[in-house]
Amino acid sequence: MPERDVGNVIPDRYRYAVIPHIMVGDASEAIDFYRRAFGAREEFRIDAPGGGILHAEISIGRSALMLGDVSVEEAEAAAFTAPASLGGTTVTLHVFVPDVDALAVRAEAEGAEIIQPPKDMFHGDRTVILRDPSGHMWVFLTHLEDRSEEELLRNLPAAV
Repeated sequence: MPERDVGNVIPDRYRYAVIPHIMVGDASEAIDFYRRAFGAREEFRIDAPGGGILHAEISIGRSALMLGDVSVEEAEAAAFTAPASLGGTTVTLHVFVPDVDALAVRAEAEGAEIIQPPKDMFHGDRTVILRDPSGHMWVFLTHLEDRSEEELLRNLPAAV
């Protein structure tokens, strides 16, 4: 089979990324939270035949995120589950935004738990870490300056 041109088979918004697909207990509520707290835009949704959301996609800045409601059948089959049923999550989602401080204030007002308040980090980004109401962990960053690998290594001991 001949190799196909990447430009013809991968939509532009997915071309340079791994796309996270998260499961939540109430996708409609989660989408509304992400809109209010993170400035997300809903790109589209597919409603599940029995109610809820089978699949939806949102954008936060230039980042795409897929999400949907976890069904009882999926949870029982251990196919998909939401962080609350696991007691947490092993995945943290990173998104660069123009103003991490404003996002942190808005997100906390909407119900996000601030794990680490915004602060300038050794890697050259201002960063906030938070947990959303569904239990997903997020790191939002505003890029301040590029740092060489040598600078990163030199600044790391003071950061840990």
